[in-house]
Amino acid sequence: MKDNVAEEHLYLAFSHQYRDSIFPLHTSISLFLLSYCDCKLFKVFLVPTGEDVGDQCVTKNLAGDLEVHLISRCQLPVVVQSCSLPAVFMKDDKFCRAGLSVVLRHIIQKTFEADPSKKDVLELLGFKKTCLKACAEVSQWTRLCEISIPLAVERFLTASPERCQAIPPDILLFERKLGEPVRVHNDDKIRRQKLQQQKAGAKAAVPVLGEEATEELKPGEVHEHPPSSLELSVAFSKLLAQEAPDAINREAPHIRRTKTSDLPLLDHVFAEGLYFTVADLVLLPCIHQFLVSSKKLGRSLVDLPLISSWYRRVQEVPGVKKAAGKCNMELLQLPELMSAPEERLQHSTSVPDELEEDNRDSHFIGGPRPTMTKLMENGIEAKFSPHPCPNWTLDWTSLPSAVSPGEGKMSRDRALRKQQQLNNLVAAVTKLAKPGDLIVDFCSGGGHVGIVLAYMMPSCQVILIENKELSLIRAKDRSDELGLNNIWFIQANLDYFNGTFNIGVALHACGVATDMVIEHCLKARAAFVISPCCYGFIQNTVKFKYPR
Repeated sequence: MKDNVAEEHLYLAFSHQYRDSIFPLHTSISLFLLSYCDCKLFKVFLVPTGEDVGDQCVTKNLAGDLEVHLISRCQLPVVVQSCSLPAVFMKDDKFCRAGLSVVLRHIIQKTFEADPSKKDVLELLGFKKTCLKACAEVSQWTRLCEISIPLAVERFLTASPERCQAIPPDILLFERKLGEPVRVHNDDKIRRQKLQQQKAGAKAAVPVLGEEATEELKPGEVHEHPPSSLELSVAFSKLLAQEAPDAINREAPHIRRTKTSDLPLLDHVFAEGLYFTVADLVLLPCIHQFLVSSKKLGRSLVDLPLISSWYRRVQEVPGVKKAAGKCNMELLQLPELMSAPEERLQHSTSVPDELEEDNRDSHFIGGPRPTMTKLMENGIEAKFSPHPCPNWTLDWTSLPSAVSPGEGKMSRDRALRKQQQLNNLVAAVTKLAKPGDLIVDFCSGGGHVGIVLAYMMPSCQVILIENKELSLIRAKDRSDELGLNNIWFIQANLDYFNGTFNIGVALHACGVATDMVIEHCLKARAAFVISPCCYGFIQNTVKFKYPR
């Protein structure tokens, strides 16, 4: 265990308490992850959304030994007030992390950094540590876990009894995704192992775990009824830090010669595939509340056999039952459910079309490169002329080296081009800005724009917003070197920033992000100076359809 880890403050919204959960569900999810990780690195604050919330009401059923404090929104650090919760902020620092996925990933990383023996916690981030890393604005899976299902369950719980008869479409979508084939990085090898197991006469159906077990598995223990499907063997061998059985590891010659197209597909064990990840911990409190409410309403779960199996299976993961106990979640013991193939087929097509928007009109691809190619094919060639305003050029040689984009880990040629771009952008912002203005650098990357603006305009405040942590940390390091005191950093997806500002800037926000920035500025009634992406393709997403 590493000592002297700087204390960070975790701010969670609180609207009300219902049964064994705190709402909004993002708060219950965050507390559940803290309990699962046994993480006490954060000072936790609840931020009531109403006026009449008392300490006793809020804290009586929280996560076990976790100390929780109340704070009003007006008492939050200024930069946190501009963000949707949950948010993490280090005291006396200028770096804020906001949004469920960003905060949960940070909790996992800090837990492992403080205690490197907790490798199982780091594994929650999945292969290449990318679980829920993609923005909800462009990733259907992140949006489903982070936004759609929590909101759908909250609406379901507050709806009138007659409206609760229908399963929320987002729950149906999760059921359908659990029925899709799994693809993993060592897909071919595992599928060959599955074929060998099938040919050896092993059962193909996924067994129900825990029917005869009353105690949760502890690390290093083997279930007395080990899973008989290949997928479960692989998944739980990893969870228990064991090697797969030798009989499974060896492949017969005829198995190695089988074409990939003839190999059996892999079934889901957990939400993202074969392995237990933070996505399962996000979904469990949500699905739990939905199942509890459905049971009280006398609703049959026959239409959700895969979710029911997933819910039972997650309970067998070491640490889950203990974390649920700390959070006063009384997990249900569900019976095994089976549905006829035709029922499943009819059920899977009941997901509304609006949830499948990502896949419609997906043939549309636009952007600078294909546009320039079309022009050149038709004999139209771009002509370049001298800059009409040479006095816009900054004297980069007189500026500290940390101001230069070359300090942001890029090549010399690219840094020169970036300086030329910044000359124009800074000149445009300078014309618009007044002393005291708040300027937001959206999709800031390593801070090439925001740091120059903060240095050149000390009478203005500058906020850098970026969802890539390493890029933003590099920007903060450069800012610290310059001693800037008018700059703030927010690691978040763009939609989690809801503060007011005067000027929005974005240099090469990739693809659809440029339109997202423009929309954000229009809603805030802010001026904006934007140069679109020079290479990112524009493609249809759930938020935007092209052409516009």
